[in-house]
Amino acid sequence: MRTKVTSLNALDVAHAVVEVASEKFASDIVLLDVRTLSSLSDYLVIVNGESNRQLEAIAEEIVRGMKRSEVKLSHREGTAVSGWILLDFIDVIVHIFAPAERAYYKLDEMWSAAHSVMRLA
Repeated sequence: MRTKVTSLNALDVAHAVVEVASEKFASDIVLLDVRTLSSLSDYLVIVNGESNRQLEAIAEEIVRGMKRSEVKLSHREGTAVSGWILLDFIDVIVHIFAPAERAYYKLDEMWSAAHSVMRLA
């Protein structure tokens, strides 16, 4: 059973993730509300990084920022070298992609029925 890891509102956590990613110059940032489509999470954040180094920097800063806000990381998958990193904060799942991998996996299309809360180019 998946349980909340924080007392913060899930949308506040998602917005904080977007802010941290933006500060690390992530691009094509999308925040999706998937509450009506999935029981696994409330929100998805999908971002691009332009290099392996940037992918890792975005991931590490999100983890640090959430830890400062007492939001614990439940699970991490992928590597910068693979072009995809997943950060699972239970209510918010973050996908950090290299552009080619994002185009290949097409999560934006897969979750097209989700409500787009925010999109930053």
